[in-house]
Amino acid sequence: MATTPANSFRGLTGAFRLVAYIEAATFLVLLAAVFVKRVLDGPESLVSAFGPIHGVAFLVYLYLVLRIREGQGWGLGRTILVILASAVPFGGFWAGRHLTEPQLSGSSQPG
Repeated sequence: MATTPANSFRGLTGAFRLVAYIEAATFLVLLAAVFVKRVLDGPESLVSAFGPIHGVAFLVYLYLVLRIREGQGWGLGRTILVILASAVPFGGFWAGRHLTEPQLSGSSQPG
């Protein structure tokens, strides 16, 4: 299941892998911003800045899950697990790592 760096972000599967990592990273930054705001009485601006960024990353993540699920051979249970992974810190990293080889023809599949 390991991929080479040259092809690890190709096609829809590669796009999902990249977005999963971005979604997980923005989620962690957002959690840190909430911690700073609530526990350390920090500024609201961090949460206001990273909330929408993470929101967009999550929506793209969800869209790509639904686009690649068939090509990955995921049933309903696995698809739900991958979606729920985005609600857990570091879950997006797990989801991006546990994919089959990227589908090099993924970008040319019919809509």
